[in-house]
Parts: sequence; structure tokens; C-alpha cells
Amino acid sequence: MSEPITLLADIGGTNTRVALADGTRLRHGSIRRFANKGRGSLEEILADYIAAEGCGSLAGACVAAAGPVRDGRAEMTNLAWVIEAENVARVSNAARVYVLNDLQAQGHALGHLAENAVRPILPGEPARPDSARLVIGIGTGFNAAPVHEGPGGRVVPPSEAGHTTLPCITAEDFALKSYLEEKHAFASVEHVVSGRGMERLYAYLAGHEEATVTGAQILAKIEAGDATAHAAGQRFVEMLGRVVGDLALTHLPFGGIFLIGGAARAVVPWFEEFGFAEAMRAKGRFSDFLRAFPVSVIEDDYAALQGCAAFLNSRLAAQ
Repeated sequence: MSEPITLLADIGGTNTRVALADGTRLRHGSIRRFANKGRGSLEEILADYIAAEGCGSLAGACVAAAGPVRDGRAEMTNLAWVIEAENVARVSNAARVYVLNDLQAQGHALGHLAENAVRPILPGEPARPDSARLVIGIGTGFNAAPVHEGPGGRVVPPSEAGHTTLPCITAEDFALKSYLEEKHAFASVEHVVSGRGMERLYAYLAGHEEATVTGAQILAKIEAGDATAHAAGQRFVEMLGRVVGDLALTHLPFGGIFLIGGAARAVVPWFEEFGFAEAMRAKGRFSDFLRAFPVSVIEDDYAALQGCAAFLNSRLAAQ
């Protein structure tokens, strides 16, 4: 019996990736990336993709969206789109359609990725195979989701962790918080710990009114020895470590913490120099406890698509 053919989409703040899958097997040759700028909706992109690929009958479709999801409806956080399962069903003619938060999709990808797609960053202690895990996405925005294995299968609860309050400890932290509140009314984790957050940090430290230097340019400036860029990178990594430590204590992911997204991969080379581990474990009497959680980075840019395939396959198999 042939595997069901499914349609998958991963919508970020900047790009949308679309692919087909046979069961849990992602068709890598079918992956297409579309810029969101200039597009009015996801349905417009899906219609173009389906026409170009000549998709036939689809057993299902699964969409991963970077924004809060409720009852098959997603409101994008960094994009003026609303995604609804019924609209995806109409354009794709898929028999069943699901809408997930993008970090939920990343959580469902664990265990389905190539071995070389997961690179260890910090060691941890041995854990049972069914131990909780945690995926943390640092890209255009920030989010996190716990991953639990249960008798009925994997459960990945959604969250909007990037919009929680920025953790402040030092006088410099509170000065940054005041600066962000003047511009955004509220200082969230995502305002600092994201690709755009790195740009905000550099602008703040350089005394610029607006962020005009890109994250890639800031990293190049760090390489070149620019003091302001170095300070921005260090603040970014320290705040990331602090937030990861908070989330680890919240979810106790003995099975591992998995960092995902372009901004995460970009700053990993600076983790040791900028003190990621020290910031993550700076939790008083629980500092040694945090050594139990291994940290890895996922280097597969299409992990969310793989997670959509795994999630959708499990749902179709349960019919």
C-alpha cells in the first residue's frame, strides 16, 4: 500500500516553505521557498505551488505558522496574515487539514531528522527515552514548546514564550528595558532574543534611533573586532542563556534542549566566548541542577516541514 501524499507549509515572518511528503518521508526535491513580501495570503502561495507541482489528490495538509493558533486558525505575529484550516482545504482540496504553531511542528520533527542535523552544544546527564524535551526557536521571532511522549503518542503544547517579560537583573538590563518600553510599550523576550532583537541591541548600544544594521552585518562586525557589535553579541548570548535556563527550569527537559532557527545557528559559534552556559546556569542553588540538560542546535532548515509530515501521518494513521 502506498504512503499518503500530503502538502506541508512552514510560514515564518519572512519566508514560506512548501513541500510534499509521502507519509513521514519529506520529498526534498519538492521543497520550494517563497518570499512573503508582496504576497497577500498563504493561499496565494499554495495555489502557485500546487499549479507548478501538478499536485494530484492530497490525503492531507499541515501548516506550521509563526503565531498563536486556536481552533485551526493562526494569526501571524510578524506578518499581517490570518491562516484558517478551511481556506487551506479549499485551495488544496486536501481531505484533512491541520494548522500548528511552528514550534509545535519543530517538536514533532524530533526523532525524524538526520543524525548529522542535530549538533550537540552542551553535554547533559543520561535520561530515559521518554524524558521531556524542549524546542526553542530563535529566528525572526522567538518561541519555545515542550515535547512529551505519552501513551497516546507525542504531545507538543503550543506557547507564545517570546512575548513573556524580558528577564532583567543588572542596571544595564533595566536601562535596556526602559529603552524598549519607550519604543514598544512592553519589553518582551522577543524584543531582544531574536534576529530583530540583535539588530535592536546594536542600535541601542550604538546610539542609533532605529535599527539599520542587519544581523549578518553585526556578526561580520564582531569578526572584524568592532567593539559595539561585540557588546551587542555578548548581551544577546547572555540574555539567550538566561531565558533558556528559565525555560529549562519551567519544563525540566532531561531529554534535551534543541535550539532552532537562523539566528540560533548564527550565534552558536560565539556561545563559549560570550558565556552562554554560564548565563543559562546562573540560577543560584539550582545552577548545578541545570547541568543535567543537554543542549543541541538543529541545523536542518526544513525541520518544521518534517515535523508537519510526522504529525499529519500520525493523525491520518489514526483514522
